[in-house]
Amino acid sequence: MSDLLSSLFALFAPLVVVLREYNGLPEQTVAVISYLSAAGLLTYVGVRIAQLCSTTNSNLLTKRVSNALPAAVGATRTQFVEPSLRDSSSAEALKTGLAKTRAGLLQRLRSLFSGSKLSGEDLLASLEEILITSDLGVKTTATLLDGLRQLADLADFSESMLRSRLQESIEAILASEIESGIVPLTQSGKPFVILVVGVNGAGKTTTIGKLAQLFTTAGHSVLLAAGDTFRAAATSQIEVWAERSGAELVAGKDGAKPSTVVYQAIERAKSGGHDVLIIDTAGRLHTRVNLMNELKALTGLISRELPGAPHETLLVVDATSGQNALQQAREFNAIAPLTGVIVTKLDGTSKGGIVVAIKNEIGVPIRYIGVGERIEDLRPFSASEFSASIFN
Repeated sequence: MSDLLSSLFALFAPLVVVLREYNGLPEQTVAVISYLSAAGLLTYVGVRIAQLCSTTNSNLLTKRVSNALPAAVGATRTQFVEPSLRDSSSAEALKTGLAKTRAGLLQRLRSLFSGSKLSGEDLLASLEEILITSDLGVKTTATLLDGLRQLADLADFSESMLRSRLQESIEAILASEIESGIVPLTQSGKPFVILVVGVNGAGKTTTIGKLAQLFTTAGHSVLLAAGDTFRAAATSQIEVWAERSGAELVAGKDGAKPSTVVYQAIERAKSGGHDVLIIDTAGRLHTRVNLMNELKALTGLISRELPGAPHETLLVVDATSGQNALQQAREFNAIAPLTGVIVTKLDGTSKGGIVVAIKNEIGVPIRYIGVGERIEDLRPFSASEFSASIFN
């Protein structure tokens, strides 16, 4: 407890000293206090102080804060998350996000070798149960087991040998000729159109916001279409992301038809010379035939107004839904042929095997995965990194 109190004092002490010596803080230095406050721990306190204090001694105060902040706080500055993107391509970041999936799978694989030695068939039988219950699905599990049956020395496999073989096989399943991530192919007067679909609660609108940030950071002009006119909070949510990412937004009035909003967005994108148009759609259960047919009509409208569009149709699925995500992929792919899948919330589940099942059974490549709340946690998918992060 004393160590914790000492650490907290080390964080607060510089601000206390500065504010005791100087009598004010202008509004423009609110950002300074927020940014320097140890990964957001003191942000609220800093903002409230900034709002309540007067506007004197700003230059001296800002200089004193910079000089007085201890090394421990300085070391945490890089953890403060702003809407801008940082390079987080490290394999360690992905391993952290897939920790639950890895822990659940490896613990059970380890149990296969903790007792008496199993015969080849007994090993396969036990492994079958482990893979199916890890949400790889029956078909994918059968594919993996068929590959193992071809090995004459299966009975002599060690745990590390089995893990290595599974890693290689899963990487081969996940590999795709289509590049992970999306690089918009822009033409003058012809926006690159991305249609985003999915059920409610999968993280669709948030994912759209993160994609918008990725594209604007890369120098593209982005227009968002608030096509989810059924959910009350959808428009306000996408408005926040548009402002945060620097994208423009087309939104209809309450109760507007999605087709009207999408049509207006297409016209705006063409006349405004936008590079990328991302269209949000209402979350819909894949079991609701009428809503799925509405989606089909919407894709028809897009292709009629912009021949060749949508250039990407992305399904967002929640990894925590397990095998239900696989069924969603089947149904949406039948109505609006998918060019990719984005799997979110992988950091909150041990069901990461669903990524493999979707690619193997539907044949649609995984384009991005979400392993956290930060913008940079929406990561272009890599088959080799993903498989390595599960088995190592």
